[in-house]
Amino acid sequence: MNKLNYIFLLTAGVLSLAACKPEVNVPAATSGSADFTRYIAVGNSLTAGYADDGLYREGQLNSFPSIIARQMAEVGGGPFAQPLFSEEHANGSGYLKLNGFDANGSPITAREASKLAVRGEITVPVSPTSTTKVVLFDKYTGDINNYGVPAIKLVHATLGAYGNLNGFYERLLPGNAPANSTAYIDFVTAKPFTFFSNWLGNNDALGYAISGGAGDVLTSKTDFAALYTQVTSMLTAGGQKRGVVATIPDVTAIPYFSTVTIDAILASVKRANPAVAALYVNARTTATDGAAAYAPRVATAADLVVLTFPTSKIGTPVTVAPGATVPYGLHPLAPIENQYVLDANEVTLTKDYINAYNTSIKSIAARTGLAVADMFTFLNTVKQSGLLVDGVTLTSSYISGGLFSLDGVHLTPRGSAVVANEFIKTINATYGSNIPLANVTGYRAVKIP
Repeated sequence: MNKLNYIFLLTAGVLSLAACKPEVNVPAATSGSADFTRYIAVGNSLTAGYADDGLYREGQLNSFPSIIARQMAEVGGGPFAQPLFSEEHANGSGYLKLNGFDANGSPITAREASKLAVRGEITVPVSPTSTTKVVLFDKYTGDINNYGVPAIKLVHATLGAYGNLNGFYERLLPGNAPANSTAYIDFVTAKPFTFFSNWLGNNDALGYAISGGAGDVLTSKTDFAALYTQVTSMLTAGGQKRGVVATIPDVTAIPYFSTVTIDAILASVKRANPAVAALYVNARTTATDGAAAYAPRVATAADLVVLTFPTSKIGTPVTVAPGATVPYGLHPLAPIENQYVLDANEVTLTKDYINAYNTSIKSIAARTGLAVADMFTFLNTVKQSGLLVDGVTLTSSYISGGLFSLDGVHLTPRGSAVVANEFIKTINATYGSNIPLANVTGYRAVKIP
């Protein structure tokens, strides 16, 4: 074969391979049967971008609804305005920051107290015989698409006076506390919108859980269903039928309840004093709904210690009678107090309520044709198996897991991107849209100094 024929055959072969190259079909950008022209987000702290035990500008900018809105822009979504704190007061309510780790590997955190957006504090009556102090923040007066309000419960959504009791909501209203009378759901629905996300309901269980069952109550299952129906009816009124709702996560899926464990505390104590056999907690005696007695007992791995428990208290002397002391947490007469532990029966009770809440959410969503992002199942799966995204492994572990911020409850920007993608997948599947997923690795996890 001469050189000319060889070149000819080689060229023909290359052209043949090129002709066989598979085509990549990129779906046309479409919103499907949904209209994302004016998307609004309804919810609590998770929706607002609360993180690291505070609401501040960076967290707001990386809230999961804002990430959804950025992706919606690819299929015709409109602008998404958030009630951001100003650059001058960017740190908002203040937040936790990581300053390093001690010799035992425990994180050292401090609260950011500069550039705050606090404008004052007032005392507001909550009943004829009691008052509460409310921190007030800089007012926001622009357009709003993200209506997330930290600490709000379903019962608060229809309460006219709530704008006087929650500074995060008060800052969004034109009036000043204590003269506000606009219910949250009325405020949210006052202006037309084309699509919504609703993640209300978390605090109806979380408030009870993070207080160790001592500082809050679970919203009754009947009230939850009725209130969720009312809120959904207002969000879907007037022909507005497109939206996505989310289920309530299992409280045991967050690092607030899985980082400081009974086994770890006991092991630490035994290293210093091998004779110690057990820890004691003051625990609920039954998982049956309703009022219950509490009594000290030996702690087990099923008892969930809160992240904020001061472990240095263990073993400190507690006076139980004149001239008699016992070590805190190591004796039934001085058990770890209720507020530091969601005990096994409280866990069972909380899960029962969350399951009932989620049954209501799914049923109400089905009746109105809404998409459902099952965050209960998703976050439990992440806890059990982790999540691999673009070569990065994410877990529900505290700090190292990448998903949860320093408060062990709320999301990092990376966690917000992961959650945003779960919402987007659900929206696409329900409404036939093809909103592109967010690049999770483009968002940060916990800031390591």
